[in-house]
Amino acid sequence: SGNYYNQGEIRKKELEQSCFLLGIPVSDVTVIDHRDLPDNPAVEWDTQLLATFVLKHIEANNINLVVTFDAGGVSGHANHISLYTALRYKYCGFEIFILFLCLGCRVLVLESVNLFRKYISVLDVPISSLLPTDALFVLTEEETEQARRAMRCHHSQLLWFRHIYMLFSRYMVINSLRLL
Repeated sequence: SGNYYNQGEIRKKELEQSCFLLGIPVSDVTVIDHRDLPDNPAVEWDTQLLATFVLKHIEANNINLVVTFDAGGVSGHANHISLYTALRYKYCGFEIFILFLCLGCRVLVLESVNLFRKYISVLDVPISSLLPTDALFVLTEEETEQARRAMRCHHSQLLWFRHIYMLFSRYMVINSLRLL
């Protein structure tokens, strides 16, 4: 939960509500509450600790696909970047993602784009369509509205700039991903 601004329990409930709206049962939501993994945009998480958590979760749940952030973390958020770094972590001499492949698990990373592209919403579709990518997701209007409803569940995080994000961010409409 990270407990950022002492809102850990609130954010857990918001996450569960958001997932419910997206059709993800609460039983499939795992929240790791570890003092060394604080929810803080300026804190880099311990790479080895995070890599260990992720690997154990993949093994325990027979996961075959992980979707995470790329090295830019979409917004430069240190926690987001830490997830990418953990997946690239050298574990027992091998990068973690090589171990994932041995477990039959692939890793897709969400492409970080520049600020201009980030806030041109659906206008980024032609640009993204022309650029090389391994997976490109373009949401319908109905899916975009569902994503907005799910995002609105996160009341504690709905600051003024997140409302702008929901209106104009390409990530609410289009997401391009690369295989790690």
